[in-house]
Amino acid sequence: MTDALKRLSDEGVAIWLDDLSRKRITSGNLAELIDQSHVVGVTTNPSIFQKAISSGEGYEQQLADLAARKVTVDEAIRMITTADVRDAADILRPVFDATNGQDGRVSIEVDPRLAHHTKATVAEAKQLAWLVDRPNTLIKIPATKAGLPAIADVIGKGISVNVTLIFSLERYRAVMDAYLTGLEQAKAAGLDLSLIHSVASFFVSRVDSEIDKRLDALGTDEAKALRGKAALANARLAYQAYEEVFSSDRWASLEKAGANKQRALWASTGVKDPAYKDTLYVDDLVAPNTVNTMPEATLEATADHGQITGDTIRGTYEQAKAELDALAKVGISYDDVVQLLEDEGVDKFEQSWNDLLKSTEAELKRLAPEA
Repeated sequence: MTDALKRLSDEGVAIWLDDLSRKRITSGNLAELIDQSHVVGVTTNPSIFQKAISSGEGYEQQLADLAARKVTVDEAIRMITTADVRDAADILRPVFDATNGQDGRVSIEVDPRLAHHTKATVAEAKQLAWLVDRPNTLIKIPATKAGLPAIADVIGKGISVNVTLIFSLERYRAVMDAYLTGLEQAKAAGLDLSLIHSVASFFVSRVDSEIDKRLDALGTDEAKALRGKAALANARLAYQAYEEVFSSDRWASLEKAGANKQRALWASTGVKDPAYKDTLYVDDLVAPNTVNTMPEATLEATADHGQITGDTIRGTYEQAKAELDALAKVGISYDDVVQLLEDEGVDKFEQSWNDLLKSTEAELKRLAPEA
């Protein structure tokens, strides 16, 4: 095993695990990953919880207790998921303390059915922060149009946020604007800005999956030459936008008041196409003050044969822009792709949540005590 994970961490990339389950918590696996694999955070989403809870491992007693209390299925899911996040947050608390709150974080997402409802998203974020009741929690809010004012409102209340499902550069800039607006509201309310943290989850692999599909349909040599370039180009230009926003005068006044930068987080970093190296979205997205949240397979692949060669983002902006321009020239609409990916992302999480509701409801009925 190489020490690629340590090198990645030394380059300023925080390594977070994109997975959580009760078995991972109780077996000591999460603690082991923190201790041995430089993992300093955890992200969850509705699909991860659906997979974990549907496996049944470790949830039987809590489900039986909830069935005995005759709770609703929505309440049962919130009790189960917040318990996992709370326990993971406790395991990561030493990292949180050692990094002054920057890492040691666990993310939990608002109900995905609320993605297009601003007020309900804010109410849910407040409820989740109260339920988990750990300072090292991040509440995940999707970067939909309705999500943007919710992000500003929740940050303005002093709640730390992981903004998720970002695919486009325009939407990413709007997310950073919402973060700064929230900080300005928090400052006006007299809150301590140094206690508010945020990451912006910019999705990577799904961009290649969709654009490569369209390039393959075109079938020309020109189109084939562009395969596997869009996702990296998009993410690298996102980091350029990050550098611009967090060197602005508007940011400088907030930083002076104690505010923390909203880090770019590379999400969806598991490689979907076997033609590409399985560490592509790790090796080629290295830059200071970023986060890479990896599924366990990507974490293990990086540990085994990742090639961390220093900063692989700064200095690539002209090339990245040229690659996105080349896609437009062959007739692929960037705006169409990113809107489709956002819509699909929201739908996927909502479907996972609905599947989780159904399977949990079935378990509650099975375990319900006879009248």
